[in-house]
Amino acid sequence: MTAILECRGLDAGYVAGRPVVRDFELTLAPGEVTALLGPNGAGKTTVLLTIAGLLPALGGTLAIDGKPLGTGKARAAARQGLVLVPDDRSLLTGLTVRQNLSLCRRRGGTTVEQVLEYFPGLARRLRVEAGKLSGGEQQMLAVGRALMLDPRVLLIDELSMGLAPVVVEELLPIVRRVATETGAAVVLVEQHVGLALDAADHAVVLVHGERVLVRPGADLAADPSLVERAYLGELPAVAG
Repeated sequence: MTAILECRGLDAGYVAGRPVVRDFELTLAPGEVTALLGPNGAGKTTVLLTIAGLLPALGGTLAIDGKPLGTGKARAAARQGLVLVPDDRSLLTGLTVRQNLSLCRRRGGTTVEQVLEYFPGLARRLRVEAGKLSGGEQQMLAVGRALMLDPRVLLIDELSMGLAPVVVEELLPIVRRVATETGAAVVLVEQHVGLALDAADHAVVLVHGERVLVRPGADLAADPSLVERAYLGELPAVAG
């Protein structure tokens, strides 16, 4: 299957010459979900920010549809279909649910009604300001707003931030459904490892800025001891 996005030898960080993520490799195919896992401080958010163009790459290459993608250019990345749902959700809290969604709509693209098919709980909250929603509703809105941009690559940072596990159990299957039905490739950073693996086709574990485990999600779900060893620093970095 043709890749949408390829990261090759990517170095990412905040200071030139001092990458916090080194030699990162990732290939994203349409309709696939990749779980990006690792302990706090491993560099997961840094990877997403770099792919989304909010940070310039310190080394390596990014390509979309086989063509080089400039780094550090968030608008250009967005035009190519790379959409980030940040861990703080970044909602316009003084605007209603409908207004938050409508502001992101592309002409002829996804409609509010189509987003509500994924998140029917928002239908009765369309006139409510985003700041007055529950945490789960805010996360639904953040993902729904991203869908209004018709993403080809959907980057979701900490879907479960501040949410009860029961809410996460509801949201992750929706992310899986979005990938399957829209063909968007999804990179999911998530601390609820078991739930993330249930939704993911593939998983990458980062520790101290290096990939130490790259496996199908189902394999790691069946053998959680591998993930535990990775988190504890007992596995070497993956080459290439």
